[in-house]
Amino acid sequence: MGITIPHDRLSQTALQGLIEEFVTRDGTDTGFTDGSLEENVEMVIRQLKRGDVFIVYDEATETANILPKDYAKPISHEEE
Repeated sequence: MGITIPHDRLSQTALQGLIEEFVTRDGTDTGFTDGSLEENVEMVIRQLKRGDVFIVYDEATETANILPKDYAKPISHEEE
């Protein structure tokens, strides 16, 4: 079960690190462009601000992930 974390609740350093890890993750298809790291990070920041993606923390694995709103909404409802 995961907890949705508002992106503005993280420090700038933590948010930057999470997004960089997400966009450079090996073995996953994040759907991001072949642009620079900075371009991909900015793309995710825009998506977070628009509410297109959410940060979800998994208590069982003690990891955070960035998920599309279609996946994150059912998770956040479980916590209510």
